[in-house]
Amino acid sequence: MDDLYKKIYRITDCNTIYRPQIFNLGEKGHYKQLKYILDKGSIHRVNDDYVEQLKELFAVKNPTLVYSPNFEDKLKNFLKTNKSRVSLFSQGRWIFYPWLSTLVHVLEEKDFQLVRTARNCYLISPKEQEIFYNSVIGIAGLSVGNSVALAIVLQGGARHIRLADFDKLALSNTNRIRTGIQNLGLPKVEMTARQIYEINPYTKVEIFSEGLNPKNIERFFKDLDIVIDELDNIAVKFLIREQAKKHKLAVVMAADNGDNGVVDIERYDLKSQPEFFHGRIGKVTYEHLKNLDKFGIGRTITKHIGSENVTERMQKSLLEMGKTIVSWPQLGGAALLNGSVVAYCVRKILNKEPLENNRALVSLDEKLIPNYNSPEETERRKVITDNFKKMFEL
Repeated sequence: MDDLYKKIYRITDCNTIYRPQIFNLGEKGHYKQLKYILDKGSIHRVNDDYVEQLKELFAVKNPTLVYSPNFEDKLKNFLKTNKSRVSLFSQGRWIFYPWLSTLVHVLEEKDFQLVRTARNCYLISPKEQEIFYNSVIGIAGLSVGNSVALAIVLQGGARHIRLADFDKLALSNTNRIRTGIQNLGLPKVEMTARQIYEINPYTKVEIFSEGLNPKNIERFFKDLDIVIDELDNIAVKFLIREQAKKHKLAVVMAADNGDNGVVDIERYDLKSQPEFFHGRIGKVTYEHLKNLDKFGIGRTITKHIGSENVTERMQKSLLEMGKTIVSWPQLGGAALLNGSVVAYCVRKILNKEPLENNRALVSLDEKLIPNYNSPEETERRKVITDNFKKMFEL
């Protein structure tokens, strides 16, 4: 038993790698290094889909030929010419994912990005895609922030991403974070970095595993193009806005609200700069917010969201905190919804397109529940909200 225990925990201790290794086999040093990893037995699976990627690349670069009768002949000539130039084995890049024990053969970055985002055109124009990809995006908080990061990268955005969160993945997080139990106990920044690299190995991910604090927040903001705030810590949210104002950056935040979302956009990048939190929580300081307890934080966040916007079930849940539940509830569907909405806002802001500059309510309830906006239902919800405000001391 002792021997098994030691073997298991020796493997566990090595389980903190979150970056893949990229090999160019045209370079001798890379060739030797990859051979060493293979000889060591670290690779258990090889995925070489390179020829199919070349076929897609040819089609993407020659869309006018795709439906022509001689397309297959043209494609064969392209592949033949490509093979004669240098062996397919040495082309592109080989990506080693240590946490997956997997080696993958892919196109070089420029062609990889072209093919991977080909189906985005012209929902996202080539120029918009370029701006989106070459931006530096900071994401603080990796609950909803995990969905935000994946939505951004899925759409071909942000070659350079900074992630900040001090927390580790807990079992209770897996109702809203798109991951599996194999990642339990892993820092959320490392878990999310792995997921990003599995979509795009050419991304540069910087992690702030201690979260954000007064000592490191300047470093987090260095050269950012936009910041996404998905933190629970209301005091650090204040620090984010101080830095955003200083660096003239937009802040995008989405809060779960039952099955729905409340999206806040603060445009510190514009000349007409808003008050922090659009003035919804009044005049506050970092010190004041830092000393709030969990209930004080809950009240402040509820005040920011607006009790009139909090769903009926969410109101009932908040009143049960410390009685029948430990903390405020969140749902996976809402996290995914908010991730998509924030990614949309980020892309629009980076490309200087028109966008709401205050708040938007994204409500599935309003769109899908019959008679949601009828006078009777509106009045019923108002009565419930008024009672909630009194009981929650708002």
